[in-house]
Amino acid sequence: MKVSTENLGSCQAVLTIEAEASELDKSLNEAYHHLVKEVSIPGFRKGKAPRAILVQHVGKQSLLHEALEHLIPQLYKQAIESQELEPIARPEIEIIQTEPLVFKAKVPLKPEVKLGDYHSIKLKPAPVVKVTKKEIAAAIEEFRARQGTWVPVNRPVELGDLVTIDVEANVDGKPWLNHKSVLYEVNKDSSSPVPGFASHLQGAEKNKEMTFSLTIPGDYPLKEMRDKESVFKVSVSEIKEKQLPELDDGLAKSAGCDSLAALKKKMAADLKAQAEANNRLELRQKALDALVEISEVDYPPILEDEEIMGLLRDESQRLGFTELAEYLKKSNRTEEELKQELRPVAKKRLVRSLVLEKLAEEEKIEINSSEVDNKVSEIANGAEDKEKATQFFSLPQIRQSIEQSLRTQKTMDRLLQITIGNGDVTTKEE
Repeated sequence: MKVSTENLGSCQAVLTIEAEASELDKSLNEAYHHLVKEVSIPGFRKGKAPRAILVQHVGKQSLLHEALEHLIPQLYKQAIESQELEPIARPEIEIIQTEPLVFKAKVPLKPEVKLGDYHSIKLKPAPVVKVTKKEIAAAIEEFRARQGTWVPVNRPVELGDLVTIDVEANVDGKPWLNHKSVLYEVNKDSSSPVPGFASHLQGAEKNKEMTFSLTIPGDYPLKEMRDKESVFKVSVSEIKEKQLPELDDGLAKSAGCDSLAALKKKMAADLKAQAEANNRLELRQKALDALVEISEVDYPPILEDEEIMGLLRDESQRLGFTELAEYLKKSNRTEEELKQELRPVAKKRLVRSLVLEKLAEEEKIEINSSEVDNKVSEIANGAEDKEKATQFFSLPQIRQSIEQSLRTQKTMDRLLQITIGNGDVTTKEE
């Protein structure tokens, strides 16, 4: 076997591999012994037909194809070992000729990341959080609303109600919604299914069909429906209003507090903790953006393509499609068009991920098994079925995902520690 290597840049190399005649002959012979046992040839028992007869029966190309299917992977493996390459994915194979066998293998290699001087990045610490009485009062009202109960009423629909509806909708005469007995909270700020839908339900009476039109917004996920008029038919079968509990010690006890004063104190502490967590998150993003800005990152195109496909799958699932093909058909766009739209987002995510991975390596950040165990226990303790949750989160691939998440969080904390010059920023992950 003869091998030559060409560096393509972007962490890719092309191997040109030429097999020796003896290597191809050996592979052809192995292919013959395999095929002759699989193919029925009149006048011969399986496995007994001479090679020349087999070739006459299946064709020379079939025998060659069988031989190359096994020989090319073998030669490729030997070639990357001899050239000391570390592929991160399967190669692209191009057969140049078969006599003698010559083929090219485009090999995606490990990304290359050169971090800038991240110790020179300096950020100002987040301001001290102060929680106002107004914020505490609003938080208590939100909690009170969550504790409310829905009670049937005999009156037209008002904002804040919970209604049971049948809804149909069409665009250009074609149906796109058809739901029966759907629970819908009439919130004026709701954008579901489109902005303005909730407001049109005001004044609706039970068991009386109403019809109205709304324009679908220009940023709607399905491109072919954007800026078009949709006709809705809605029938309300039940109306409920929320009855709120009294603002007293009884409400506080439902939150695990002894008194209303204790509840207010708890709300203040929770608001402060959340605000501080948000400030930390914002600082982390600023620090990471600054590190990406001064770093050099190179990677094979296949990584960006894989990131894009992940985004596509996530988006299709978010919109309720079980198959990516269904989403592509409904979006009225080609896969390539969607990929181009997502490419900038995918590139940003990928570069950030690679930079963080390199930083973790530079700072020797590791996660031990006890840290993963603690996280699994924490998640399981919050689940309804603790035993099932523990079993699920103990699966090797899930533990690996948790370990990666913890390592990312610890790396971000370390970067923040460096950039604000504060040794006490490592916190329990938000």
